[in-house]
Amino acid sequence: MREPGREDLAAAVGRHWPAIADIDGLAPYFSPVDVAHVGCRDDDEELQETRALLGAVIPASQVRHQGAEQAARRILDVADRADLDGYWIHLDVDILDPGVMPAVDSPDPGGLDPAELTGLLAALAPRAIGAQVTVFDPDLDPDGCRARFLTDILVTGLATLGCDRT
Repeated sequence: MREPGREDLAAAVGRHWPAIADIDGLAPYFSPVDVAHVGCRDDDEELQETRALLGAVIPASQVRHQGAEQAARRILDVADRADLDGYWIHLDVDILDPGVMPAVDSPDPGGLDPAELTGLLAALAPRAIGAQVTVFDPDLDPDGCRARFLTDILVTGLATLGCDRT
């Protein structure tokens, strides 16, 4: 789990270089079984390893096939099993298909469409305690149209962020 796009996740669950994955002997920062990874591609070389490690791994194709609500339900099940009061949403923008969002560092075909991502975020947002958005590359968006597009998805999808925390 050391592919560049997943280095932060690997560090968080204690599967990276000790210098960053075990600062002050605190690894893992998150229990791997309490982590859900959504939006990877079916041809991901590390898909089986990731599935064996994390609480839920939901490829983009599964979100598309089963729908955002069902994918969100699997993530919420992970949170319920762990008895979490809330969770953090880490969104890599390259979850979107590069046909609709090319302004990312590592575009990879087979990602979600805007409605799928918006639905997924809307289903997850109420119980989340916060969110962060990464890998958007403004250098690849000189006129700002992709940033406006992404902002529309985030405003709609995260509109209820934190409103149903237990």
